[in-house]
Amino acid sequence: MILRVFDNKLTLGKTAARYAGAIMRRAIQKRGRARIVVATGTSQQDFLEALTKAGDINWGQVEMFHLDEYIGLPETHPASFRKYLRERLIQKTGIARYHLLKGDSEPMEVIQRVGKELRSAPIDVAFVGIGENGHLAFNDPPADFEEDEPYLIVELDEACRLQQIGEGWFTNISEVPRRAISMSIRQILKAKEIICVVPEGRKAKAVKLCLEGEIGPKVPASILRTHPATTIFLDRESASLISAGTIRGLARKKRC
Repeated sequence: MILRVFDNKLTLGKTAARYAGAIMRRAIQKRGRARIVVATGTSQQDFLEALTKAGDINWGQVEMFHLDEYIGLPETHPASFRKYLRERLIQKTGIARYHLLKGDSEPMEVIQRVGKELRSAPIDVAFVGIGENGHLAFNDPPADFEEDEPYLIVELDEACRLQQIGEGWFTNISEVPRRAISMSIRQILKAKEIICVVPEGRKAKAVKLCLEGEIGPKVPASILRTHPATTIFLDRESASLISAGTIRGLARKKRC
């Protein structure tokens, strides 16, 4: 794992986007396409905005997979991650090959169909974040580190559901779905590279636990420390609780 800390979330987003673009261009040059996994949420907005403005990515050669989605929420709802990806990525880039998770109709059929496509070839890079409760995708604690299926149906804990209210997607907890489709932890770790974008002070406690606490299911995103090609992008606020020694040590690390 490599850690990079920036003064503000805009610089974080732009730098992470440049790094992501370079990975995608290399994959396209080498194999004729780039296969990516994309996260959603407010933490990813600056990153995706910068990525869609990159003028040197051949989006026609990109295949995108959806990280997670609520069960029972129509795409017309403001909190729908399918709506988010259409508006913030698909429509802006013209990407033609994408696999969205339709969580409001036959979720088991969806996870089997999209999971089969996901497994058909390696993923070049996964874009992820870290939840306020330390979740990775919608894998809330205690997360399943053993399940090898590409996608799971998961129960969302209260902390996760409250985060969605705090971010403005819902007005009260009764509106937040209790279940979701999530890419599994083991599937995320199969990506050749992982870019983890985590701005804002509300994520500081979770970031500290992920980087300095014990690696285990109680802090799902801590598992990223076991991946040989993960880069975490933080701003000063999200990095505020990490020790200077941790920052120096992870900033100096090199790829395995």
